[in-house]
Amino acid sequence: MSSLVLCGARRRVGRRTGEDDMRQVVLWPGEDGYWVAECPSLPGCISQGRTREEAIANIRQAARGYVKALEQDDIPVPEEKFDALIAVI
Repeated sequence: MSSLVLCGARRRVGRRTGEDDMRQVVLWPGEDGYWVAECPSLPGCISQGRTREEAIANIRQAARGYVKALEQDDIPVPEEKFDALIAVI
């Protein structure tokens, strides 16, 4: 079973320094006992942690690094759409 949370990723372009950009994060328990966290609006931005809280902290750090790398390379940062659908199949 997965869950959906929102976490902040630093974004400096067009915003005051220190202001957070909210990103959607999907969490699910991995097969190895760790929690997996992915930020769908940032393709390939994925992390994990021993606990849900650690996974959230790790994906927040990964998202901030992802956004920073894009900005340093003058690549547009993908916008967050906050569009989610949870379906039981």
